[in-house]
Amino acid sequence: MEPLELSQPALDRLTAEFEERTTTRRKEIVARIEEARAHGDLKENAEYHAAKDEQGHNESRVRQIEDMLKRAVVVAHVEGDDSAAPGCLVELRYEGDSSTTTYLMGSIEERNDTYEVLSVSSPLGTVLLGKHPGDSVTYQGPRKELRVELVSVKAL
Repeated sequence: MEPLELSQPALDRLTAEFEERTTTRRKEIVARIEEARAHGDLKENAEYHAAKDEQGHNESRVRQIEDMLKRAVVVAHVEGDDSAAPGCLVELRYEGDSSTTTYLMGSIEERNDTYEVLSVSSPLGTVLLGKHPGDSVTYQGPRKELRVELVSVKAL
C-alpha cells in the first residue's frame, strides 16, 4: 500500500468529510429513499432513482476517503529546507515567460483557495521533487517538451 502524503489541513478536511458522509449525509439519503419509496411504483419514480444514485456516489467517495486515510502520512515542509517537496509552495518560471506561477505541491486532495495544487505524481511534479531554487527541469507536456526554472521554495 503506497503512502499518501498530505498536509495536516488536508488530513483534517478529509477526516471531517468522512465523518459527515458516514453520518449526516447517509441518514439524509436514506430518509430521501424512504420518502420516495412511499410514493409507490419504483420503476418510474425519478426521486427514488436520483436518491439511489446519490447514495452510490456517496458510498464510493466514502470508500475512496477511507482508503486515503489508511494510507495518509502527514508531511510538513521544514522552514529553511529549499528542496521541492510535498507541502511546500514552489514558484516556477516557464522558459520564454517573464512572469512566475506559484503552486502548492502535494496530493490533489490538498485543495487550496489561494494556490493551485501541483500533484507530485504529475509529470512536472515528479521532475521537481528534490530540486532547489535555480534548478531547471524539462518535462513532457501535452503537446511538447517544456522547460521550467524553480525560482523559489517556501513553506505554506
